[in-house]
Amino acid sequence: MKKLLAIIVFLNLSGLLAAQPYDPEKVNKKARELYEQAMERAQDGNIASATGLLLRCVELDKNFLEAYLSLAGAYSQVKNYATSIRYYEQSFAIDSVYSRTYKLPYAANLAGIGEFEKALNAINQLLAGNLSPASQTYKTAMTRKKNYEFAVEFARKTNISQYVFAPQNLGPSINTSEPEYFPSLTIDGKELVFTRRVNHRNEDFFSSNRKDSNWTMATPLPGDVNTPDNEAAQSISNDGQWLVFTANGRKQSFGNFDIYFSFLLPTGWSEAVNAGPNVNSDQWDSQPCLSPDKKDLYFASRRPGGTGGIDIYVCHLQPSGKWGPAENLGPEINTPGDDQCPFIHADNQTLYFTSNALPGYGGNDLFLSRKGIDGKWGKPENLGYPINTVNDEGTLFITANGITAYYASDRNDSRGSHDIYSFELRPEIRPIRTLWVKGQVIDKKSTKGLPSTVELTDLTSRQVVSRIQTDEEGHYLVTLPHGKDYSFTINRKGYLFYSDNFLLSGLTPDTTYEKNIALQPIEVNASVVLKNIFFDVNKYELKSSSLTELDRLVILLQENPTVKIEIGGHTDNAGKPSDNLTLSNNRAKAVVNYLLSKNIAATRLIAKGYGETKPVADNKTEEGKAMNRRTEMKVISQ
Repeated sequence: MKKLLAIIVFLNLSGLLAAQPYDPEKVNKKARELYEQAMERAQDGNIASATGLLLRCVELDKNFLEAYLSLAGAYSQVKNYATSIRYYEQSFAIDSVYSRTYKLPYAANLAGIGEFEKALNAINQLLAGNLSPASQTYKTAMTRKKNYEFAVEFARKTNISQYVFAPQNLGPSINTSEPEYFPSLTIDGKELVFTRRVNHRNEDFFSSNRKDSNWTMATPLPGDVNTPDNEAAQSISNDGQWLVFTANGRKQSFGNFDIYFSFLLPTGWSEAVNAGPNVNSDQWDSQPCLSPDKKDLYFASRRPGGTGGIDIYVCHLQPSGKWGPAENLGPEINTPGDDQCPFIHADNQTLYFTSNALPGYGGNDLFLSRKGIDGKWGKPENLGYPINTVNDEGTLFITANGITAYYASDRNDSRGSHDIYSFELRPEIRPIRTLWVKGQVIDKKSTKGLPSTVELTDLTSRQVVSRIQTDEEGHYLVTLPHGKDYSFTINRKGYLFYSDNFLLSGLTPDTTYEKNIALQPIEVNASVVLKNIFFDVNKYELKSSSLTELDRLVILLQENPTVKIEIGGHTDNAGKPSDNLTLSNNRAKAVVNYLLSKNIAATRLIAKGYGETKPVADNKTEEGKAMNRRTEMKVISQ
């Protein structure tokens, strides 16, 4: 159990343990009258007034144990744990036997300030008193004992004592006397979108832009996404074009809470569009989050068939533009308890979420899981104290650089019940560092933007890591794990396919790089270098790593059955010209032979070796020689 015994201990203790040295009947009469008044104020919810009266009680009677216990409970309720601890300890000093059962809330307050070893000692002292195993106090104590043991062991195994947790309130441009929560940002960190409860009732979306190091005054999102009904739990896509969120009570709803999309238009954000029956059920579906390439939609759901009360699911975007069936993330992530608040980082490999059933500090703790090369999720890792506390934790958003996190909290310096804060993650729980590439796909002749699919392949593993659909103007934005090299490939009917290798591993992470791509229309004499056709030195046998590119060439010829092409082989100027001519000719023939094996008619194919006669770069440098060693495809006729 995570919640403290925060409800004030305003109980009449006069009948308990009357034989103990503390005698309630001997309390100062005036102090007792004030105590009864404090009880009435507390029952009315006026904690501040009740606290003031209790302080007068202990001034009048320094041994008024019930007043000290009630003060401890009052300060605990407002999360002033240090003061609560002090009053509990004063109570124990007056009569440790009479107040022994209050070791339970005392321990909770110790845990509230991170004193887990002391909290564990207090629980052990309580359990040493022969509590009945059937009592609620015993059951709660055993649960907290397990939590505090975890906390002590976690601190022992990690460098957590060196971590400085210093959340910064985002200030009056973002936070108001109303609650603000569910922060999310675009990939460049320049736009913040969040939920605000307006007039203590309606939930709407607001946004703010970063100017230098400051946030502009937040304003409601323009367009039609905000309504008189509630909208919340939103997440903005990395490129700032899609908003996915939760709403209930809508006409097209499948259940009490459904997931919706809104799209950025020139006039603002569109009306809500239901995500459809594969995403939504007749149960609670909420807390959506998009992968950086907008191909995967993660969310929490209470639908039947899961492993616990609330599970995390994912839907994959289909070529049709519809979302595929919801897939449970399985036992690697989901537990018999509640697992929710998913956030997939821009690296597309690190998932953050909350769980109340995994080992932790109690209740809803934050965890992370990293996706392996095999696509399976790794063992969840607790984010540790003080990110996780004895209170329930909620959604977390982490910027693309993996360093800064945003969350909502009702800390002591909040302007409302919940404000948005930022803080720095400790290194061990940061996601993989990324870089992001943006650009536009255009027609090489007209320079007009072309909506296209950009496919990215890890050059080391040869696995496709992402397929991004550009917008209608051909713009794209993709985030990639840092330290790897990629090939970019684009296929579009009526154009020669584009393929090129980009050596990004040496580039600075957390930075945007621009790559505009011009597609060559299919026409006579149009040509393209096949940059992913590979041979060993002085050999002409195709390497297996060439097959992906060759198969794309097969598709191009199948989709354009009247096109005839020439495959040209080229070398640098190393060695004898005659040998280079023979080598280039054999390499061109190797490509043609592969195409013939895929049932491309021989009448459509010509192989020709040019040797070193047509350089495209200076052979005096290794870079130039590499560019001259190439395989080209040229359109002969249509």
